[in-house]
Amino acid sequence: MQTPWEYRFAHRMQKMGSSVIRELLKLTEQPDIISFGGGLPAPEVFPVKEFQEACNRVLTEHGAQALQYSTTEGYRPLREMIARHTERYKVSVNPDNILITSGSQQALDFLGRLFINRGDFIVVESPTYLGALQAWNAYGAQYISVPADKDGMIVDELEAALRVGPKFIYVLPNFQNPSGSTLNLERRRRLVALADQYGVPIIEDDPYGQLRYDGEHLPSVVYLDAQYRNDGDHEYTGNVIYLSTFSKLLAPGLRLAWVVAPQKVIQKLVMTKQAADLHTSSFNQQVAYEVGKGGFLDEHVKVIRSTYKERRDVMLEMMDEMFPAEMRWTRPQGGMFLWGMMPEGVDAAEVLKIAIERKVAFVPGAAFHPNGGGNNTMRINFSYSSPELIREGITRLGATLKEVLKKNGYH
Repeated sequence: MQTPWEYRFAHRMQKMGSSVIRELLKLTEQPDIISFGGGLPAPEVFPVKEFQEACNRVLTEHGAQALQYSTTEGYRPLREMIARHTERYKVSVNPDNILITSGSQQALDFLGRLFINRGDFIVVESPTYLGALQAWNAYGAQYISVPADKDGMIVDELEAALRVGPKFIYVLPNFQNPSGSTLNLERRRRLVALADQYGVPIIEDDPYGQLRYDGEHLPSVVYLDAQYRNDGDHEYTGNVIYLSTFSKLLAPGLRLAWVVAPQKVIQKLVMTKQAADLHTSSFNQQVAYEVGKGGFLDEHVKVIRSTYKERRDVMLEMMDEMFPAEMRWTRPQGGMFLWGMMPEGVDAAEVLKIAIERKVAFVPGAAFHPNGGGNNTMRINFSYSSPELIREGITRLGATLKEVLKKNGYH
């Protein structure tokens, strides 16, 4: 007799679906597909040699500790290193403000578990990061979408959303995933002021902040919040919960990220993590510390920036040459993505079907819009493929777009 499993799943599973991006990543296993779909760092920049040396040092000098259970908060030397790095951006925190998680996705899930009751409203940019939506759908979140443009969230339209009484505001201010846009300084300051006025916390997700290729570094939202609330005193005050990761700086396979938050929040997140997996891999944390200490990260990120800047520039050059005139796209100052916009009425999901036949892939943009829309948009990744593959892939994609637009009455 078969068990009717579909009647046994928890109600929260009804709002959960498979990731469009994860499904598209399966295409990268096909050697003849040029995929601009995943948010994959370039494997060529992984510091394999440094990892080999670090693994040997950790096992030789701290083997028993590295292979043992550890504290939930995370390896203290690693948290101290993160605290020192954070202070360079004029935000004073100590290791007790930091929790190490098994990737940023776990941090997003924990924040959902900690804060969201079924039916709670969350303010997000539209488009916004799909992984956050997936994490919070499980807890019954509802989303208030604030439109965005090339300068990030249109903060002038935020106040109406705040009057609803949302649980928090979620924002990716630097080279946003999926659009590649950056929240400008004026809007960052206005965001902080409005959040304070309405008593709504901000979650600042910043995986790409160090991957800037053009322009000047902008102060983080957490720094601007500390400055705003303390009249020039840059001590961390905690209206902003800050997330970042080693996935884009060292390697995503480590599954290492961190949360910076007030100690009361960290204490609750620690309880949440204890219930989930006790602690993040001791070995991975110690290896990351060994690789990252001594200034290596500062030098290594220069290699990443140089590699990705070249790829971004090649992609933009090819899009200027090969894409139809009716298309528009962002020109990101950093990060790993740009955002393509076709004329209204053209469906990116239909374009993808033809593109895959031409052996090139991207992510249709509708999934990044929690309240619908965006069917004519697409996310295109430039960090993973070599310049040669980018040239060939954009040539194929451009021909596909011209064909589809011609069928839709554009010439």
